[in-house]
Amino acid sequence: MSEKDPHRYDDIIDLPHFVSRNRRHMSNYDRAAQFAPFDALTGYSEAISETARLTQDEIILTENQKEILDRKFRILSAHINERPKVEIVYFMPDLYKEGGHYLNETITIRKIDLVQKILITSDQRKYELSSIIEVNGEIFDQYPEN
Repeated sequence: MSEKDPHRYDDIIDLPHFVSRNRRHMSNYDRAAQFAPFDALTGYSEAISETARLTQDEIILTENQKEILDRKFRILSAHINERPKVEIVYFMPDLYKEGGHYLNETITIRKIDLVQKILITSDQRKYELSSIIEVNGEIFDQYPEN
């Protein structure tokens, strides 16, 4: 029987389709899943998503804005025993790409270290003063120049 023989399968062509007694019939869904495309480039879709994720550029404050913030930090330092509650807007750098995003939080201040330039909250969170771009709160109402 040569490979070119057109009758080489005549002995099996009319046999009934085999049905196993030990295994149940596979559904069309499961059968199709065997041939579904697989992620040949592992991590490729995650890399595309990461590239598409947007970040913000860090805002560079003007000298006037820096002076206003400095004044506010000094006011907060003077009232630190009152545990002032303020709302801050600060920049959080992105861990994986250039830029980051701005967060807005209401915090209770425990300490402002003007030497190390950090703000410490009552729940021990620390913020770099240089990352804070805005501070607002009722405490500043008694200081009209702010």
